Amino acid sequence: MWFSENWKDYELLDTSDGERLERWGDLILIRPDPQIIWKNAATHPAWKRADGIYRRSSTGGGKWVKNDLPESWTIGYGNLRFLLRPMGFKHTGLFPEQAANWDWFSDLIKKANRPIKVLNLFAYTGGATVAAASAGASVVHVDASKGIVAQAKENAALSGLSEAPIRYIVDDCKKFVEREIRRGNHYDGIIMDPPSYGRGPGGEVWKLEDSIDELITLASKLLSDKPLFFLVNSYTTGLSPLTMSYLLELKVKKRYGGTIESGELGLKVTRTGAFLPCGASSRWFAKS
Repeated sequence: MWFSENWKDYELLDTSDGERLERWGDLILIRPDPQIIWKNAATHPAWKRADGIYRRSSTGGGKWVKNDLPESWTIGYGNLRFLLRPMGFKHTGLFPEQAANWDWFSDLIKKANRPIKVLNLFAYTGGATVAAASAGASVVHVDASKGIVAQAKENAALSGLSEAPIRYIVDDCKKFVEREIRRGNHYDGIIMDPPSYGRGPGGEVWKLEDSIDELITLASKLLSDKPLFFLVNSYTTGLSPLTMSYLLELKVKKRYGGTIESGELGLKVTRTGAFLPCGASSRWFAKS
C-alpha cells in the first residue's frame, strides 16, 4: 500500500459505520465511504463536533445534512496549496491519498535532469498538475469540466505557480488524445485518473472497465522517445491494480522496457493506526 506521511493539514481521524471522520485544516467533516464496513467503532471525540456531515440517501445520491463550513477554505501540502469547497456527492475538491503519487512522480521529475513535459488527463482540480509543475515539469492539464479547470487554475495560483508552464484544456480527454496523436505531439510523463463512470461528448454513458484498454492504448501513443513515467489511477472496485499493471505491460513496458509497480492507495487512521484503502494505482517508470 502507498501512502503519504507528509500531510499536516489533512488527517483521517477515525472510521466507523460506513463513514470517515476527517480533519481538513481546522474543520471536521464526516463523509460516507463504502469501504468502511466495520460497525460501532466510532470512539474519537471529534465525531460529536463535526462542521460538515454528508449522508447518503437510501434512494440514491445524498446531501450535506450539516454544513457549517465556509464557502471555501485552503489547506497545504508542503509548498502546495489547495482550495476546498463542499461539493455535491460528498467531495471537497481534493483526494488526499493521491499525495503518495505526487511524491513519487515529483521525485522522478526532479531527478531527470532534463525538461519534462507531462500530460494530466481527467485532471480534476489539479493536485497532480501543481505537484508536477512545482517539481519543474511543463504540464498540459485536461478535464471536461470548465468549472473544475477554473479551480485548478486557482490552486496553481495559490501554490505560486500562476506563471508556471501549465496549459489548461477544457475538453473530452479521449478526443483530445486523438487530436494530439494526429498533431504528432509527445509527452515524457502521462497521468491518467479517469472516473468510474462518464459520459462521452454525445452524452453516451461509458464504464471505465469497458474503456480503460482503449484509453491506455491511445495515451501510450503520445509517449516521447525517452519517456519517464505513466501513471494510471482507479477508484473502480472491479478494476484491480494488477489488471491495470497488465495493460501497462502490454501497452508501455513491451515497447520501452522499464518497471511497473501496482498497489492500493491508503490513508492512515489516527485512532487505530490501521490503513483505509482509497483506490489503486499502477505505475510504469523508465529505468534510471
